[in-house]
Amino acid sequence: METTFKNLLYAGIGLATEASEKIEKKVNELSKKGQTTDSEVKKIVDDFIKKTEETSSTVEKKFNEIIEKFGYAKNTEVSELRKKLETLESMAAEKAKATTVKVK
Repeated sequence: METTFKNLLYAGIGLATEASEKIEKKVNELSKKGQTTDSEVKKIVDDFIKKTEETSSTVEKKFNEIIEKFGYAKNTEVSELRKKLETLESMAAEKAKATTVKVK
């Protein structure tokens, strides 16, 4: 399932990159032909960036919803659990060592 999510994410990034390249090419063509002004080009690019950021935010929210729905842990949660586990293992090792010393 995680592989599917990664593939979807990579596909989205690929589409965004392709769209960005096409827009850049089109803007350059229009600019060379004198059909657009620098301010129009800037507006087109700014609008594209704004829409891309909005879409990215939406995709990230949906991705997080899916992660939660299927019960996957986030990286931060896994890191916290690892730290707690290391602490507990250390405490258990110390307790075992103390018990061994008392038995002798």
